[in-house]
Amino acid sequence: MRKVQADLRRRGGGLFRVLTVGALSRSARAGTLRCGAAALRCALGRGGRLVAKREGDGATPIGRFAICEVLYRSDRVRRPRTGLPSRPLRRGDGWCEEPRDRNYNRLVRHPYAGAEVMWRDDHLYDVVVVLGYNVRPRVRGRGSAIFMHLARPGYTPTAGCVALSARDMRLVLERLAPGTIVHVRA
Repeated sequence: MRKVQADLRRRGGGLFRVLTVGALSRSARAGTLRCGAAALRCALGRGGRLVAKREGDGATPIGRFAICEVLYRSDRVRRPRTGLPSRPLRRGDGWCEEPRDRNYNRLVRHPYAGAEVMWRDDHLYDVVVVLGYNVRPRVRGRGSAIFMHLARPGYTPTAGCVALSARDMRLVLERLAPGTIVHVRA
């Protein structure tokens, strides 16, 4: 682990342009996020990884996705050190998961029917990296709220996101800039 942290902290390597997510099999619920020479443990969706993702299937989508922005709980963590656009979450923030809603796969304000709560009691969304999955064009029912967020203890599966430890997330964010891509491999 110390070698991984040293590799990530080394400034000579520059910024990461691609973060590659892989797993041992298509149905694997755990994997590795590769950034530069480092390989970090991550949790994946309970439904494995799929090309043809659907809303509610619990799968992590396969493909290449731009990083849109970083959201964080300012009452729990400091603003992440990153070259990415970032802003604090607010109480009442939600993410619309209702395919028939015009705000499907967008940040909304609660109360809002069919929206996930972003201001959570647990720590999963203390830092959230919004991935550009199903954004342009948004296809109803193709899946929403695909993030890189903090992992549960034991790296238990997610609902379709990629999850890292808080320490690894901080180290990775320091080396990201606009234009970085997350590539979830088949």
